[in-house]
Amino acid sequence: MSVETAPRRRRLEPDARRGQILTCAVRLFGERPYPDVSTTDIAREAGVARGLVNHYFGTKKELYLEVVRVMVTIPEVAVERLPKGDLRTRVDASVSWFLDVVSRHGTSWLAAVTARGMGGDADVERVLAEAEEVAADRMLVAVGLAGEAEHREELRGMVRAYGGLATSTAREWLQRGALTRVQVHLLLTTTLLAIVEQVIPEAIAPGARPRTTDVPGRAAP
Repeated sequence: MSVETAPRRRRLEPDARRGQILTCAVRLFGERPYPDVSTTDIAREAGVARGLVNHYFGTKKELYLEVVRVMVTIPEVAVERLPKGDLRTRVDASVSWFLDVVSRHGTSWLAAVTARGMGGDADVERVLAEAEEVAADRMLVAVGLAGEAEHREELRGMVRAYGGLATSTAREWLQRGALTRVQVHLLLTTTLLAIVEQVIPEAIAPGARPRTTDVPGRAAP
C-alpha cells in the first residue's frame, strides 16, 4: 500500500482511540458474520496497527463480546435523560429512544441480538442475559417502579418479557419490513402502559399469587 493510499493515523487519547476501534468493529460485525471479520480488517478500518486492537480489547472474540454488549445494553444515561413528566410521557420517550438506537445501528443491532455466526456460544449468551437484567432494572426506573421491593422479582420478570416483545417487534420492522416505525411505536408504548397501569397492579394485588397446587410441577404440601 502506498503512502498516498494508506489510512492517515492521527494521535488520539486512549479513550478516543478505543472508541474509534469499537465503532469500526460495530460496523464491520454488523455488515459481515463473525467468521468473516478479522482484527486486521478492524485495524485497517480504524487506521491503527493491529496490535492496538489487541491492546485495548484482547482477542477478536473479546472485542466481539464488547460489540454485542454495547449494542444490546441500555446505558444508565439513557434513563437519566428521560424527560420529567407523567408515565405516558416517559414511556413514549423510552420507546422513542429505543427505536432511534436500533434504527441508527440497524444491521449492527440485528447482528448482535441474533448473534450472527456465534449462535449458541456460552459467552455470547451470558452477555445477552446480563443485558436483559440491566434492561429490567433500568426499565423499572423509567416507569417509576424501582422502589417496589416486595414484588421486585415479579416486576423484573414482566419487564424482561416486555423486552423480548420489544426485540421481536423491532425485528419485524427492521428485518422483515412487516411493520412501520409508527406501528412499532404504537404497539410498544400501548403495551408497556397496559403492563404498568393494568397488569402489574392486578398481578401483585393480595390474593394474586397462585397456591402451590396452581404451579406446574409443584404439589401442595
